[in-house]
Amino acid sequence: MRGDLPTVMVLDDRYELRPLTSGGMGEVWEGHDTRLKREVAVKFLKFPDGVHDEELVRRFLRESRVTARLQHPGVPAVFDQGTHEGRPYLVMQRIHGVTVSDLIAEEGALPIGWAAAIAAQVCAVLTAAHHASLVHRDLKPSNVMLEPEGTVKVLDFGLAVALDLSDFSQITRTGQLIGTPAYMAPEQIASGISSPRSDLYALGCTLYQMLAGQLPFTGATSYDTMNKQVSAPPPPLHIYRPEVPDPLADLVLHLLAKNPEDRPRSAQEVYERLLPFATGLVPLTGAMDPPGRSAPTRMYAAVVSRVDGAAAAPAESRGGTPFPGEAARQAVSGPAPADPQPAPGNTRVDRVVLKEHRAEAERLLAESRTSEAVDVVRSALRTAEKAFGALDSDVIDLRGFLADMLFNEGDYHEAASEFAVLAADLAQRDGPYADLVFHYRRREATCRTLVGDTTEALELMHRLLTDGQHTRGLHHPWILDLRRDIGTVQLQSQQYEEAIHTLRSLLNDLTQVYGPFHSRTVKVRALLEQATQNLGQQHRSS
Repeated sequence: MRGDLPTVMVLDDRYELRPLTSGGMGEVWEGHDTRLKREVAVKFLKFPDGVHDEELVRRFLRESRVTARLQHPGVPAVFDQGTHEGRPYLVMQRIHGVTVSDLIAEEGALPIGWAAAIAAQVCAVLTAAHHASLVHRDLKPSNVMLEPEGTVKVLDFGLAVALDLSDFSQITRTGQLIGTPAYMAPEQIASGISSPRSDLYALGCTLYQMLAGQLPFTGATSYDTMNKQVSAPPPPLHIYRPEVPDPLADLVLHLLAKNPEDRPRSAQEVYERLLPFATGLVPLTGAMDPPGRSAPTRMYAAVVSRVDGAAAAPAESRGGTPFPGEAARQAVSGPAPADPQPAPGNTRVDRVVLKEHRAEAERLLAESRTSEAVDVVRSALRTAEKAFGALDSDVIDLRGFLADMLFNEGDYHEAASEFAVLAADLAQRDGPYADLVFHYRRREATCRTLVGDTTEALELMHRLLTDGQHTRGLHHPWILDLRRDIGTVQLQSQQYEEAIHTLRSLLNDLTQVYGPFHSRTVKVRALLEQATQNLGQQHRSS
């Protein structure tokens, strides 16, 4: 496979392309769809050092599918997906406008109303994304584009790889940073994990830059910048912009809190705090259409802003309460199909139909039609639970398949709920110490970690550790891995002293069981060194 693509090419006998930008994990081309006669942007996965990596391919394709479900006016639409010479690509809507980084480079600090308005629109996008368990991981001014009508598009969802627990100890993958140092949250730097609150930190850096005309943290090298992100307080905004209202300056500091738990709870909360400052929005010269020009998007938004009747009614008033996460799922996937009619005939036939539903879901998954696969399984479960009960072995198996499918597709909020209910039901059927109960409890804790609920995740893990040691002993491989996860999450949430205690004890046990050079021992030793280093930096900065 060639390391570089040509300067001009025709992709899939359909897309006429020219290179546009390249950086980070992606390479972007602009061009024309010759079949549908429309402009497109095509993003290719960029391999570090040009070396093909199947794991990066798998993750890019998974994130692409999640991104395609994220239907929001603030995110470019996804049209197509494919592979060219071993490199996966995504065909997306071509966006015209100016990036916020270019705006700042040309104008310096932005008007306060516009800084708040841009950040509030980004929050609207993040709210939809976080509900879909999608974390941007590389939010920055160059990934925020202001269109001529004043609307904002958030770019590059899906190009940063999704991290999971196996990656906690890695800040880089084959030498490539997952994020941009000037906008990376301390927990991304310290332990390589991103959560919705990491996006809020990046938004804080971006909002600071829009208001002050410069970043809160800079350094001569990337390492210097990351050191400041972890340990240095941001300079007060009023040094650079005295007229910034105190509540807005306080919000920026809240977003830039070092500990994720100390930041705002959600993008929606930030949106509501930003909205009062999004005033006096005179069109920005050179970046926006003049007020007199026809602006269909602004016309549309003006009407939508008046719609707060039936659309805002709570679920109960519309007839019933959806299952947890259903509202978010409908926002990105559409309403669930009607319940299928029970299959005629006896139990044997019903179970055959159940297996057919699963086979159909697996076929849809193979075709990257994930939301349809989820709907098929949910519909099958509604019928199966009525016929056989929630604790039937075939039903449990299908419920586990659904939960794993949601997890593998990055829908961690929904997956957490499914795993929690599964664990509780199986504990009732098989007892609290059954292997499958432990498995689903741990999966729930993993999901809680990946959506940023580290306090709850640690509580779940500690309870699981107590129960697991009771039946499996301190040195069981499963228990050792769980102890590593606890130490890693403590490190990620900046509980450095707790992490050091956990990891030091674990390192001693791993050395006894596996020896000093086993891969498990080496990984935990690296985590312990990171925690010790971070604690030292924390003490020096206090």
